[in-house]
Amino acid sequence: MEVLINRRNTGVTFDPDSKVAQGRVWAPGKLSVKIEIPEKELIIPLNPRERGYWTFQSEKIIPGDHYHYILDDENRWPDPASVSQPDGVHGLSEAVDLSHYRWHDTSWKNHAMADYIIYELHSGTFTQEGTLMAIIDKLPYLESLGITAIEIMPVAQFPGSRNWGYDGVFPFAVQNSYGGYKALQQLTDACHQKGMAVILDVVYNHLGPEGNILGMYGPYFTDKYKTPWGKAINYDDYGCDGVRDFYIENALMWLRDFHVDALRLDAVHAIIDLGAKHFLAELSDMVSELEKFTGKNYYLIAECDLNDPKYIRSRNECGYGMNGQWIDEFHHALRITAGEKAGGYYSDFKGISHLAKSYQDAYVYDGIFSEHRNRTFGASASRLPSEKFVVFSQNHDQIGNRMLGERTSHLVSFEMQKLLAAAVLLSPYIPLLFMGEEWSASSPFLYFVSHTDKDLIEAVRKGRKEEFKEFYGKGEAPDPQSEETFIKSKIPWQEADKEPHSTMLEYYKELIDFRKKYRDFLTHEKDRFKVYCNESDKIIRLSYRKNDGLLLCILSFSASGKKLPDYTPDKKLTTLFNSAGPEWKGKYPLPAGLKKGTSIKIPPESITIYTD
Repeated sequence: MEVLINRRNTGVTFDPDSKVAQGRVWAPGKLSVKIEIPEKELIIPLNPRERGYWTFQSEKIIPGDHYHYILDDENRWPDPASVSQPDGVHGLSEAVDLSHYRWHDTSWKNHAMADYIIYELHSGTFTQEGTLMAIIDKLPYLESLGITAIEIMPVAQFPGSRNWGYDGVFPFAVQNSYGGYKALQQLTDACHQKGMAVILDVVYNHLGPEGNILGMYGPYFTDKYKTPWGKAINYDDYGCDGVRDFYIENALMWLRDFHVDALRLDAVHAIIDLGAKHFLAELSDMVSELEKFTGKNYYLIAECDLNDPKYIRSRNECGYGMNGQWIDEFHHALRITAGEKAGGYYSDFKGISHLAKSYQDAYVYDGIFSEHRNRTFGASASRLPSEKFVVFSQNHDQIGNRMLGERTSHLVSFEMQKLLAAAVLLSPYIPLLFMGEEWSASSPFLYFVSHTDKDLIEAVRKGRKEEFKEFYGKGEAPDPQSEETFIKSKIPWQEADKEPHSTMLEYYKELIDFRKKYRDFLTHEKDRFKVYCNESDKIIRLSYRKNDGLLLCILSFSASGKKLPDYTPDKKLTTLFNSAGPEWKGKYPLPAGLKKGTSIKIPPESITIYTD
């Protein structure tokens, strides 16, 4: 089947002119395929086409009808490309005409990647209502914070009503408990009217275990490879063309029909494709074709654990064409520098020297020996522009994969929280915040599910306990299936107006505003950016230059109570920002400027910023 750029070409759709229902489903090897509308007692046979596709046209099916397919006159399954599962993963699919929505964002233009300030949120816990529509009510708040892009954790239909989203089994369907496809269209529209881009987290490396019906239709999975989360998607094995088309259609739908601006591709290192043209490269090419059709700019942001720059090199440079990448190594080095114990996946990180390396080169392991992996790992990405990399001090993974879901606010001092925020927001890279961190939210972010299969529920519980047996040594992981675990993870908005949360919120606003004002300085380009690291005093200096201007950021990770280190400038400097000042509940006011050759004490757990 040819993938169409201008409209969706799989599942049940409606002709844009006649509004006649059309259906396409990939079911190779089946002897017959029929669509059934039980409420209308209507069954329509599909016609076989090349390469395992089946199609139909009918005036008897209208938007809102509930249906399923009958395979070989025997098995009844929902549509694998269903856009709506109103009764969940085990229910009927709903016929949907996505063109019904009337958009209000015709003047919207996506931000440059370099201008993204990303706010990651989970639809079910960001608000008490736990819906996409409820997020709209919070957009004025995010606008006042200075956010330019929200990143929504996966919304593909999953079992039950609560889940992180990485157990989705209907990649085209928007989770019914969040409000479904209409709510996502309205949310994206509203974000654009507030000047915010929308990033959607999508999972193209595996499907969840419950309600996963794709294998009933065709060879969507392969036994050639394994993933930590389930069967590997078949991108290069027997019959893979239909699978590749399926996921490319999915990506194009989010960008074209939901006006999403960027996709965050989960764990692309688990998308294994040894064919001549990697799936990600093909996806990048198709998104470029969509850009020509719509006149819009879209971004593909990869989560990748390989430190391989080919993922983010352009197609012209023989890369896969991803526009950006999450950098976990920056996070790991930052957390070790802030005092995190070097266990588990942190064990390879040496603290402040590795943080300085990540500031300079993005990857820490860029062709050097990794003791944790017992091999040389990675390749250099230092020549790639800084807007290729997304950094953070916390995110859903790094919080939720702790046994008790502790945020940074549970683990470090108020002063260190401010320093970690500045370390991210004043880096040369694209900053990402996790919902609620901007006011030191007290709620955890725990791992939660709502499966209906009893054996699966017990397996998840057992796996969670086993995962933390050695990492934490004592205590029990909260029950992922319990609704209480989910409710505890909702962020407490009432805190934001109370101290010390309100001071932290104002601090984040000030930092974000500062980043926007000095955005043109923040790059790791050669000759414009230098990193100085003092390991003994636990200090990093970031020196940014633009023309004749200087922006100097001094990050002190030294603990309070120790002898404070000195700094002596070689020229006259003006103080721009001091996280340890009394206006941020600190104890170390600084002079408005520094004279050449005059030493000052650097406050502990702080960032101070100067210009010449």
